[in-house]
Amino acid sequence: MPISYNRLWKLMIDKSINKTKLRSQAGISSNAMAKLGKNESVQVEVLVKICNCLGCTMDDIMEILSEE
Repeated sequence: MPISYNRLWKLMIDKSINKTKLRSQAGISSNAMAKLGKNESVQVEVLVKICNCLGCTMDDIMEILSEE
């Protein structure tokens, strides 16, 4: 199931936050951030931490793409 985190990168630009700052503030590992950068699956806990940090929902940071 293909996943896209393009919404996360757009939201980060809108909030003027870079990957290093997000990783630090959300308390996620560099491995998790690397997986996000490659549109790979990450644990739900990581997504929840990001949402709490940015004040958003999962729909705001990711989308599930159709397999067509």
